[in-house]
Amino acid sequence: MRSARIFSGARGAPTRTRLGNAVTCAPAYLILGMWSVFTVGAIAWVVLGALKTKREVLTSGWSLPAIPQWANFGRVLSENNLGLYFVNSAFAVTISTFAILAVSVPAAYALSRADFRGKEGLTNLFVIGIGIPIPLIFIPVFMLLAWLRLTDSLTGLSIIFVAVSLPFTVYLMTGFFASLPRELEDAAIIDGCSGSQVFWHVMLPLARPGLLTAFIINFIWLWNEYQLSLTIINSGEKRTLALGLYALQNALQYTSDWPGLFAGVTITIIPTLLLYGVLAEKMIAGLTTGAVK
Repeated sequence: MRSARIFSGARGAPTRTRLGNAVTCAPAYLILGMWSVFTVGAIAWVVLGALKTKREVLTSGWSLPAIPQWANFGRVLSENNLGLYFVNSAFAVTISTFAILAVSVPAAYALSRADFRGKEGLTNLFVIGIGIPIPLIFIPVFMLLAWLRLTDSLTGLSIIFVAVSLPFTVYLMTGFFASLPRELEDAAIIDGCSGSQVFWHVMLPLARPGLLTAFIINFIWLWNEYQLSLTIINSGEKRTLALGLYALQNALQYTSDWPGLFAGVTITIIPTLLLYGVLAEKMIAGLTTGAVK
């Protein structure tokens, strides 16, 4: 009888543990669930508004459009130059994101593997760079680009994008490379690989989840970036999509063309939603792997 009670208690312990964990995590799940519902609802409301007429937007916010007004998208892309702004953003953000990875990944690998004097101080310097507020660098950035004659240019904007994104990306990739086992490097060196061959053929393929994570985070942030673009870009034909959307909002609020504004917002969020939807699982895997050291 005693042994039966012991067995029964041992069998019930995991059940009580799971129940306790569920109760403990319930508030977090509730908050995340409510936030998810709010986010999906807001996106759905914007997309529905983009397909309606002005009257339908004002009278029936959540109902389906009687006839989808696809012309709203064509109007803001052509008449309001949102198509040009989309191309400008795609050029600046794509070039900047690949340049960020090209610079930060080798630097992160060196910081995570090499031993040299000042390594800790250099790592802390990148960490400090993460905490610098963007508005604090407006004047130095503008003066530097003016000296280089790169103000009001997408090239100058891309350079600044790379500079402000390096601290976080280096920090992220340093943690990821540090989580990879050193035995793989040792085995590759024993097989006759040089240091550069170990990096390119062994460690870099293993770091693919971290690379995708860094790519998605930087792309989404730069795609929606507004403050630096407003400081550097002056010409209307060189505006990014964030600047163009703000100009569209100012122009359409006097005409009450809310479907056009909703169409512009939809065009802006579609690339980030598609990117995150396709690569979200790999992004989460990269973040969790880099967090374990």
